[in-house]
Amino acid sequence: MIIHLRINNKRLVTCADFATFVPMFLYNETVGIDKDVETEWLRWMTEDHIPRVMNCGMFFQFKIYKVLHDQDDGSISYSVQYFAETINHINTYFEKYAPTLLAAHRSRFLNKHVAFMTLLEEVKSQ
Repeated sequence: MIIHLRINNKRLVTCADFATFVPMFLYNETVGIDKDVETEWLRWMTEDHIPRVMNCGMFFQFKIYKVLHDQDDGSISYSVQYFAETINHINTYFEKYAPTLLAAHRSRFLNKHVAFMTLLEEVKSQ
């Protein structure tokens, strides 16, 4: 977008409108799920768990990626990514919502998964 500054209908300045970089925050859950419950887990994640996480209002987008490498331990890995505008959104999620949601995941897939979480701050994007 080009902005033209005018006073008394006289153009004084023309400048490009450059967006200011505002970092995003990414909360990533990497889950290794046993192959024998993979379909059930993926359905539950997309139909139940992720909608509950998103309904908390702390994240504006999510993505799921399947990790593309062979697992010799009989599991399949997925990366579930939740995007937040501020670190405060993530802190609020962990304080108010995560304990219940993560407990539901643990109990439903007890001894059928391993998971670890990573928090990332965007440094640059294009």
